[in-house]
Amino acid sequence: MANQLCFWEEIRVCAGGEPLLQIDLPILEALHSRRFEIAVDTNGTIMAPTGVDWFCISPKAGTILMQRNGDELKFVYPQPGAQPSDFEFLSFRHFYLQPMDGPNRRINTDLAVRYCINHPN
Repeated sequence: MANQLCFWEEIRVCAGGEPLLQIDLPILEALHSRRFEIAVDTNGTIMAPTGVDWFCISPKAGTILMQRNGDELKFVYPQPGAQPSDFEFLSFRHFYLQPMDGPNRRINTDLAVRYCINHPN
């Protein structure tokens, strides 16, 4: 059997706080040069540099979205001051509701399920 060289692509997710305060083009280039794919989970208030492979926005009520497109929009629901319909016009490949955690998690999960059933898009 001939010797074969295998490369495993790895994905790294940059999240927590606001990752786009630290991620810039040199960091993305360094990770890509090591064959990493880079996913970013952000609130969308900062435009992403070119080179992010998967972009997830989780918008918060009362903020101004700068990043208005990407792979995934994940809306925490319910969220006082914002509704999922506020973000329907944005250009994302996937739209998700995530029930808000906390003491009302069970109720919020039921509300999220009901919203999805009533708004299948």
